[in-house]
Amino acid sequence: MRIALLTMTVLLAATSAFAEVKPVTVNAFSFTFPVMLPGTPTEIFDAATGDISGWWDHSFTKPPKAFYIEPKVGGGFIEIFDDAGNGARHATVIVCDRPKMLRFDGPLGLSGTAVQMVHTYTFEAVGDSTRFTVAVSGSGAIEAGIGAIVESVWKHFLIERFKPYVEAGKHK
Repeated sequence: MRIALLTMTVLLAATSAFAEVKPVTVNAFSFTFPVMLPGTPTEIFDAATGDISGWWDHSFTKPPKAFYIEPKVGGGFIEIFDDAGNGARHATVIVCDRPKMLRFDGPLGLSGTAVQMVHTYTFEAVGDSTRFTVAVSGSGAIEAGIGAIVESVWKHFLIERFKPYVEAGKHK
C-alpha cells in the first residue's frame, strides 16, 4: 500500500510540472425577456420547438444540415453538421409541459466553457395572442459582461428573428 501511495505521489508531482493551472472567475447572470406574439400557446410552443432552422441563425456550421429542439423530457437542442451525423447537443430538455413550459439545460453558444445555463420558455394566453417569455440563468467560469451579451443575443432571436417568423405565418 505504501509503495502504491508513494508511486502515485511521485506521478502526481511529475504531472503537475507539466500542467498549467489557470485561475478563473466565477460569475452568474439571469434575465427574463417577454414578447407578445399572435397565436395560441400551442401554436407558439410548436413554432419555438421542432425544426428551428427557419428562425435560429447562430450555429457552429453554416448552414447546418438540421437544427431542432425535441420537445420531450431528455430531448435535445440539436445541430446536425452533415450527412455523417457530426453535430452538437447544445442543451437537453429537462422539463416539458406542452403548451405551457419548456426548460432546457446546456451552454448553447458557450459550449466548451465551464458554464451552466438553464433556459425556460413559458407560454401564456393573453386574449388572442401569447406572451412568450424566455428566462435564462447562467453561472460558471465566464467573464463579467457575458450575461449582457447572452441577453442581447436572445433579444435578437426573439425580436429580430422569431417574432417576424411567427407574424409571417412561416411556422404553420
